[in-house]
Amino acid sequence: MDDAHEVAGVTRRSGLFAALGALLSGCSATGALDALVARDSYGGAEGVPYGPHPRHKLDIFKPVTGSAGAPVVLFFYGGNWTFGARSGYRFVGEALAANGIVALVADYRLSPEVRWPDILRDCALAAKWAFDHAAEWGGDPARVHLMGHSAGGYNAAMLALDGRWLAPHGLAPQRLAGWIGIAGPYEFLPITDPPSRVAFDWPDTPADSQPVFHVSAAAPRSLLLAAARDETVNPQRNTVGLGKRLQAAGAPVRVKLFDRVGHASVLGAVARPLNWLAPVLPEVLAFVQGRAHP
Repeated sequence: MDDAHEVAGVTRRSGLFAALGALLSGCSATGALDALVARDSYGGAEGVPYGPHPRHKLDIFKPVTGSAGAPVVLFFYGGNWTFGARSGYRFVGEALAANGIVALVADYRLSPEVRWPDILRDCALAAKWAFDHAAEWGGDPARVHLMGHSAGGYNAAMLALDGRWLAPHGLAPQRLAGWIGIAGPYEFLPITDPPSRVAFDWPDTPADSQPVFHVSAAAPRSLLLAAARDETVNPQRNTVGLGKRLQAAGAPVRVKLFDRVGHASVLGAVARPLNWLAPVLPEVLAFVQGRAHP
């Protein structure tokens, strides 16, 4: 092996170990993961506006092979509603696009600039863009899914369960083909975390700010995933709890908890170099593509 290939190999392995170490320690490590993304597995566009604000932008990840009518996934990242950027989640878009899915990764306004209602209004505006423009990128508007991790899982849950947010755009949760929550907070009153208190105007936070408040038999298909020992968002109260409520209401839902991962690494396992951590990606692909779960 020549020196150039050896250096590249060491860099790639070092990046993988750095990403893995950061994820297992509870950090997002999205920059390290994105350095490992295969750039020849998708096409698309970056920084596409879906609204008037500078943060109303999304990145599009389009499969390089396949025909029109692909499923679509609109992804919202976490960050406690106070930080985050779509540029750090290229690994999510790549993992989906490499498997025939049109993936959209959206920014949205954050606290303290805005509070939770405006964050959800931004996400709803991004969802409208997804329905309106899916076909232009090879996607099927009848197969639009929402997906989110951590705070982004909350955002996806509220759009999927509470019709108030999509209604101004002539849409309803029933138009969604499904939604996926990964380590999301779905029932978190009273609020003890200081940044979240600001984002939700605690103690004046209404009960209907919680996704569990909006469970009904009319809910779209739901896939709820989390780390079994998540120390950031309690998986029993949130993921399992919401799943039980949906099941009791007669709504279609699948709940899966994973060992060997934590709050951050349960999403990191979506990245191809880290798939071995937990079968998160196979669960997501089976759900979106309508196949049997692993």
